[in-house]
Amino acid sequence: MRKAAPIVALSCLVLFFTVHLVNLFSQSDTTRWPPPGFEERVDERNEMVDDQIAVRGVRSDKVLDAMRSVPRHLFVPKSQRSNAYRDRPLPIGHGQTISQPYIVAYMTEILNLSSDDKVLEIGTGSGYQSAVLSEITPHVYTIEIIEALGRQAKERYEKLGYDSIRVKIADGYFGWKEYAPFDAIIVTAAAGHVPPPLLKQLKPDGVMMIPVGSPYLTQTLMKVTKSESGEMRTQNLMPVRFVPMTGEALKE
Repeated sequence: MRKAAPIVALSCLVLFFTVHLVNLFSQSDTTRWPPPGFEERVDERNEMVDDQIAVRGVRSDKVLDAMRSVPRHLFVPKSQRSNAYRDRPLPIGHGQTISQPYIVAYMTEILNLSSDDKVLEIGTGSGYQSAVLSEITPHVYTIEIIEALGRQAKERYEKLGYDSIRVKIADGYFGWKEYAPFDAIIVTAAAGHVPPPLLKQLKPDGVMMIPVGSPYLTQTLMKVTKSESGEMRTQNLMPVRFVPMTGEALKE
């Protein structure tokens, strides 16, 4: 029995290091996929990009790759997952929607982000747009006025490994002064005007995308650029339909 002791001890030691290595690799694993058993639906994402986005003129490889990477079906309610890759917006609760895939890609491409750019999103929603942005730059800040949606988005980011996205539950009309200025700002709700605090928080040579117009009619997707001298230039891009921006925007 005494001769067997070293063997038992060695076996325990091997088991200890095996478990330790498994834990180590698990902690350092940067994969964004949930535990086994979930559907990746890669083919559907590829079809979405090819048939809905690239064919309409989105050419940026960074944007197309991001749209192929983010599992859109995990950013919608379970009741809508069968529709996740269809060419349309979808309800996500609380009177809000997740934008049509093409619109997400188009707005992202217009921002023309680089990997070191800092971008602010107004209207987190389900978190999908921010996840797409974070595939291009890790410096993503997003604000959601509806607390329940903001908390759900935080949980999704944690589960899927989007650790670099910062979330704030507040009125996005006022932006996020603490982290300003931003290289780009994207607003995913319609406002009757461009909020002045957001203009102030946009860097010189920065770009803002925002739907402007009545919340109950067709709006205009507007590109706003800020010159080195602080002058604002606007360009009307296309007619769109977004849910209204609430909070201070409605008061104004």
